[in-house]
Amino acid sequence: MNTPLQGRCTLVGAGPGDPELLTLKAVRAIASATVLLVDDLVNDAVLAHASPTARIVHVGKRGGCKSTPQAFIDKLMIQAVQDGEHVVRLKGGDPFIFGRGGEEVEHLRQAGIDVTVVNGITSGLAGMSSLGAPLTHREHAHGVVFVTGHAKPGDAGTDWVQLAQTAHQAKLTLVIYMGVSSLDHISRGLLQGLPARTPVAVVQNASLPNQREALTTLGDLVNTMQSEGLESPSVIVVGDVVQGARAWIAQPNTSQRAA
Repeated sequence: MNTPLQGRCTLVGAGPGDPELLTLKAVRAIASATVLLVDDLVNDAVLAHASPTARIVHVGKRGGCKSTPQAFIDKLMIQAVQDGEHVVRLKGGDPFIFGRGGEEVEHLRQAGIDVTVVNGITSGLAGMSSLGAPLTHREHAHGVVFVTGHAKPGDAGTDWVQLAQTAHQAKLTLVIYMGVSSLDHISRGLLQGLPARTPVAVVQNASLPNQREALTTLGDLVNTMQSEGLESPSVIVVGDVVQGARAWIAQPNTSQRAA
C-alpha cells in the first residue's frame, strides 16, 4: 500500500530585490520546493536557488496592472499541497508586511494545511538603509508606522490627518507603501498634521541596480515626485530620521535628488 505524499506550504519573503539579501532559511526553502508561486516583484535572480525540476508559476500582483486573482492563487496552493507538493509562495519583501500573507495563511489553515512563514527584508527598511539612514533614532523617532496608501475597494482607507497628528505628537516615522497613485490625497492629509518642512525620502526599486531616490520635504513632495519622474514601486518615508541620509547631510535643508 502506497503512503500518501505529505504536501506542505511555505510562505517565503524574497526581500526587496537584491538576491544577496535573502536569508539562509529562504534559500533552503526555495531549493526544496517542488512548486514555486512567484509574485511579480520577485527578482528573477532569486529563482537561481530553485531546483531545476521545480515547477515555477508566475502569479503577478501589482497595483494598476493586470493581476492574478487572489482566489485563483489560494486554490492553486491548496490543490498543489493536497497533491503532495512542497509549495513555496514566493513574495517580494516580507509576506506579512502588505504581502497578503495573513489572508493566505487563513485560507490554507481553513483547508487543514499547516503553513511555515520565512520572513524577508521589507523595502521600507532596505530603502532607508541604502541612504545610510535609520527608521528609528533616540533623538528623532520613537517608533515607526508601516502603512499602505492603497485601500481595499470599498474601504475608506487611512485617516491621513489623524495619522499625521499622531506621528507629530509621538515622534513617529511613517513608511508608506503603494502610495504613488494616491500621492496628492496622502500629502494633503499629512500636511494637516505635520509641518511642510518635514523631511521625506522616496525610494524606487529599493536595493536593485536601478534604484532611484529623492530627498525632499513634505511640502515639496508632489512636485519632487513629478519632476524626478519617480514611479511605482516606491516607498515614501516621512520623518526627521530622513535627515540622517548621506545626501541630506551633505546638502541640508534643500530638496534634492540623491541618485
